[in-house]
Amino acid sequence: MNEKKNYTYHLIAILTVGIWGLTFISTKVLIANGLSPKEIFLLRFLIAYVGIWFISPRKLFANCWKDELWLFLGGITGGSFYFLTENMALGITLATNVAFIVCTAPLLTTIFSLMIYKKEKATRSLIGGSLMALVGVAMVVYNGSFVLKISPLGDFLTLLAALSWAFYSLIMKKMTGRYNTIFITRKIFFYGILTILPVFLFQPWQADLSLLMEPSVLLNLLFLGVLASLVCFAIWNVVLKNLGTVRASNYIYLNPLFTLVGSAILLNEHLTIIALIGAGCIIGGVYIAGRK
Repeated sequence: MNEKKNYTYHLIAILTVGIWGLTFISTKVLIANGLSPKEIFLLRFLIAYVGIWFISPRKLFANCWKDELWLFLGGITGGSFYFLTENMALGITLATNVAFIVCTAPLLTTIFSLMIYKKEKATRSLIGGSLMALVGVAMVVYNGSFVLKISPLGDFLTLLAALSWAFYSLIMKKMTGRYNTIFITRKIFFYGILTILPVFLFQPWQADLSLLMEPSVLLNLLFLGVLASLVCFAIWNVVLKNLGTVRASNYIYLNPLFTLVGSAILLNEHLTIIALIGAGCIIGGVYIAGRK
C-alpha cells in the first residue's frame, strides 16, 4: 500500500513539473501581448493569493517569529527573487543559457541537502542519474543548434535563480513538517507579492489594463495563477514532504522536456533528433536518480 502511495507522489511530481514546463509558453504569449515579466509575476501571484484564501486556514502568522522569517525567505527564494533574476537574465544572455543553468537547481539542491542533512546519502544512482538528466537537458535546450555565448552578468543572474530555487526547496523541507501545506503556500504567495512591489518603484507598471480583458491574455493569466501557481505550488510542497527534497527536485530536469513538447504542439517549433535523444536521457536519468 505504501509503495503504491509512493508511486502516486512520483506521478504527481511529473504532472506538476509538466505544467510548470508549459508556463514558459504562456509567459511568452503574455509578453507578446504587452505585459512585462514582473507584471506577469505580480498578476499570477495575486490571482493565486486571492484563490488560496478560500481554502486556507484563517491562521495569519506562524507560531514563532523564526518560522515567519523562514516563510518570508521562502516567498523571496521561491517567488520574487527567483522570477526576477531569471527574467532579468533572459534580457541579457541567451534563452538557452538561462534554460540550461536554471536546470542545475536539482543538482544544487542535492549538494546542499547532502551538506546539511546527514540522513541524505549520495548514492551512485542518484549522482549518475542526475548527471545523465543534466546532459539530456543540455541536448533538449540547445535542440541541435549549440551556440556558446558567455555573458558573465546574465549567466550569473541565472545561477542566482537556480540557487534561489535550491534554497526554497530546503526551506520547504524545514517548514512542511510544522505547518499545513496550504498555509505555507499562502504565505509564500503573500511574501512573493510583498517583495516584488519595490521593483515597481524603479520600473513602474506600463501595460494597459484593458489587455487583461482580452481572452488570450485572461486565459493564460488564469492558467499561470490558478493551475501553475495556486494548485502546483501547494501540490509541490506535499511532494517535497513525501518524496524528500532530493528525489522530488530531480523531477525539475523534466521541465525543458515538457516545454519542448508543448512548443512543438502549440507553437509549431522544430524538433531535432538531438533533442529527442536528450529527452530520452532526461527520462532515463530521472528514473535512475529516483530509485532507492
